[in-house]
Amino acid sequence: MATARLHDGSSLRVDEFGDGPAVLLPVSTTVIEGEAAERMRAWGADPNTGHTLATGLADAGLRVLAADYEGHLASHPKPRTLDASAVAADLLAVADAAGVDRFAYYGYSWLALAGLQLAIRTDRLTALAMGGFPPLGGPYEAMLSVTRTAHDMALANRDKPPAPATATETQPGDWDSVEFTQTPDQTGQYFTLYQSLRGFDERAALARLSVPRLAFAGANDNITYGPQWGNAYVAIADGLKAHRDELIERGWTVELIPDADHMSAMQAAAVLPILTPWLKTNAHG
Repeated sequence: MATARLHDGSSLRVDEFGDGPAVLLPVSTTVIEGEAAERMRAWGADPNTGHTLATGLADAGLRVLAADYEGHLASHPKPRTLDASAVAADLLAVADAAGVDRFAYYGYSWLALAGLQLAIRTDRLTALAMGGFPPLGGPYEAMLSVTRTAHDMALANRDKPPAPATATETQPGDWDSVEFTQTPDQTGQYFTLYQSLRGFDERAALARLSVPRLAFAGANDNITYGPQWGNAYVAIADGLKAHRDELIERGWTVELIPDADHMSAMQAAAVLPILTPWLKTNAHG
């Protein structure tokens, strides 16, 4: 186990699995059981995705560097400093803590976006894999709107007493039914991140990349938010479908997972069959 020192001076634990070409995964590898695991499954999530990914890739002959960056941000929010450059610096700090110079990277959803920001800021990557966020046609404006709304909700709820618990059946993907409990600092950091990406020139960024590149998403991965969220529409599969031919021409490997949405396409059972053979071929650099 190593410890990374992040851009704000906080510390992040780095765990390693396996041996071989290095792959950085910004995920938790903690095994979750009991009631917490059941709540995640009810929402459509696999509570042990990170652990299964890390051990699966390690079994395939890769050296996995795993760090729970998202969990760290929940516990140690950085509302004023978490811009795209800071995220890239933090990911490099994870590799530095493990003593790794060259490494591949895989991230899902906003952590895929983080990988793209990392890739255009360093020559240390051997390969880049993005899941659940298209490298071209990304939903930057929609996510700026969603994170702004989340931050406004957190500010409005800051001084309210906790709402009484209610027994409601969880419906996967029904964002309007989720109890909102995040603090202003937790939401503010993601608003800061997407503000820093306003006007981001995707094609100029892609033109700078020469390492092997993979992008995938669930074929049904487009998220529709309700009135509480300004009816935001986060198009992920649509973006990847619309730009698939151009991405392939630019050297990307592009995969769409049939009948999968944002939650199901991130699970290890869907990811490993795509990611494992691709990394075994490309993670050497």
